[in-house]
Amino acid sequence: MATPPATYQASTGGPLTVDRHFYDLIARKLEARELIERFFIPIRSGQAWEVPAGHVCRIVTVAGPQVGDFNVWNRHDPRERMWAARTRQLQRAHISTYDRIWSNLPFLRPLLTVTNDTLADYGIDVDGGRVHDLLGSRCDPYVNRMLTGDDFDFHCHSNLTRAVLPYGLTEFDVHDVLNVFQCTGLNEEDQYFVKTCPAKQGDFFEFFAEIDLLCALSTCPGGDLSVPLWGPGADDRTDVCRPLGIEVYRVAPPLLSSWTPPQRAAYRNQHGMRAPRWEEQIP
Repeated sequence: MATPPATYQASTGGPLTVDRHFYDLIARKLEARELIERFFIPIRSGQAWEVPAGHVCRIVTVAGPQVGDFNVWNRHDPRERMWAARTRQLQRAHISTYDRIWSNLPFLRPLLTVTNDTLADYGIDVDGGRVHDLLGSRCDPYVNRMLTGDDFDFHCHSNLTRAVLPYGLTEFDVHDVLNVFQCTGLNEEDQYFVKTCPAKQGDFFEFFAEIDLLCALSTCPGGDLSVPLWGPGADDRTDVCRPLGIEVYRVAPPLLSSWTPPQRAAYRNQHGMRAPRWEEQIP
């Protein structure tokens, strides 16, 4: 049965059009990039790092399947950050190569573009599951307390909160996430479901920074999500948890000759409001 077309569309060559040739060159010309940073995020923890504009960042399953909860901000103004809802509308609910993560209002521009994804061919499984989702949010200790009555300080929300503290950010700056390597969908009752992570050792999710970025990632305490965190069969298992690797690459300047960082949204009006004028006051 045919489904309705996407609501948010633009003409060919418009703001939603991606120069695939450019991003293919970024992804394939490995000899034109230089590794400038590599580190590993241990299980049930988080870390923040910077990715300068025009650089590439790769998230790697270095030891096997593991889900990561990802946040991203403008490095110089953290009021500009990933807008999960609008990204779902402008791109899709599960993103992959050539998709972008968009920032919130009043900025509304691409923060990053996905350049490579070893799970790009996963598609839709028999249960309707897909990978790298923007449907769900991070696990957090508030929900955990509500559902179980217990306190646990290593949920993704807490991991991300601790990760961004060195940058002057707080719990209020942590926002809805991209669930990297996570397989999710909606069931027949339109309820969110999660499946075991399909990634294998060495899989990666790679993106190009469109502006200077501050990124943060939590290695989910559910690990590969093969064991439920809540409900029937729930268990606290560290044997399903694995570290994730981060790699940041400098791209050779000649490859960037046709690229310019995106500007913030062109709308500059004040929503129909204007400042009052003294001479217009009623006597």
